[in-house]
Formats: sequence, C-alpha cells, structure tokens
Amino acid sequence: MTPKLPSTTRSLPIALIRAREGVMAPIRDMLAETGITEQQWRVLRVLSEHGQLDTKTLADRASLLFPSLTRMAVTLREKGLITQTRDDVDRRRQLIEITPEGQKIIDDHSDRAAQIVQGFKTTLGAENYETLLDLLALLDPGLRD
Repeated sequence: MTPKLPSTTRSLPIALIRAREGVMAPIRDMLAETGITEQQWRVLRVLSEHGQLDTKTLADRASLLFPSLTRMAVTLREKGLITQTRDDVDRRRQLIEITPEGQKIIDDHSDRAAQIVQGFKTTLGAENYETLLDLLALLDPGLRD
C-alpha cells in the first residue's frame, strides 16, 4: 500500500513555490525599472556584498548554475555592470567584480529593497522572520554537513 501523500496545502515543495512567488513579486516590481533580471540582481548583490569573486564561488553564493552564470556574465559585462578578468596565478580561473555602474543599481534600489524586507518582517514578525531563515538554511544542501 502506498503511503498517503499530504494535502497539497501542506506539501513542502508546493508551499515553498507559493512562498517564493509571494517573496519575489515585490522584488520583480522593483526590478522592472532596472532592466536587469532577478538572477542578475542576485549576482550584483553578492558582488556588492563580497567584492571580487571567482566564478564558481559567485555561482554558489548567487544560487545559480555555473553555465547560467557564464552566459549571464556576458550580458552583465556588455551592460558595463561587471568586469571579468583572469586570475594572475591560475589563468583558468575567472574573477568577476561589480563596476561603479553595477553598484549604482544596488545603491539606487537599496532603500526599496530594505522596505520590501521590512514588509516581510512586519508580516511574519522579526523573530519568525529570523527563524524562517534559520529553518530554510537547514534545507540548503550547501550548508549541510
């Protein structure tokens, strides 16, 4: 006998997809005026926070597949939002850094992004917001032992 599946209203994968859409809707609205995608925003945010990174580390921290980052880097370079250079020691290693133009996009939208985060904290409560992030981190295979 096959075990009964939980109701779709209590299905973790479905709940996560629904929650993602709820979280991303205001971010998509914010990004509509920037000319960059959600994924490009993540790349710029990670570079703004961490500085120059190699492509593998950047892909991991921005939650992107490496081939997707490789394609995206071309677009971001053409837009003047990142620079891409070879490592002086390991010539196979590519390093990516945000440009002042890329940083300007982050800076110009940081207040709105902070308001969006504050809205989530208001909806959930500050403690629940932090607990949710902690619980989601438990499901992140990159953070598990």
